[in-house]
Amino acid sequence: MTKAEIAAAVQDAVKGLSRKRANELVDLVFETMKETLGRGEKIKVSGFGNFILRDKRSRTGRNPQTGDPMEISERRVLTFHASAKLKQDLNR
Repeated sequence: MTKAEIAAAVQDAVKGLSRKRANELVDLVFETMKETLGRGEKIKVSGFGNFILRDKRSRTGRNPQTGDPMEISERRVLTFHASAKLKQDLNR
């Protein structure tokens, strides 16, 4: 599902909402999530799951083409943990 499809679903669900306003609302939600994660805070969506930003240390890995060792730099990764309710709903 794309962001445009999400906006269209929001527009269909909220009567009288223009397509432009639905796009603005979806953009606002995603921008707020991005800013929150950028500050290192986690996002908990009740009945859906948790978005958590983790810091990974640098480590030595291997180049898959040559097999030579290489340094993998430290980075931040986003993880998602589905709630028990979401897992239950998906496994009906």
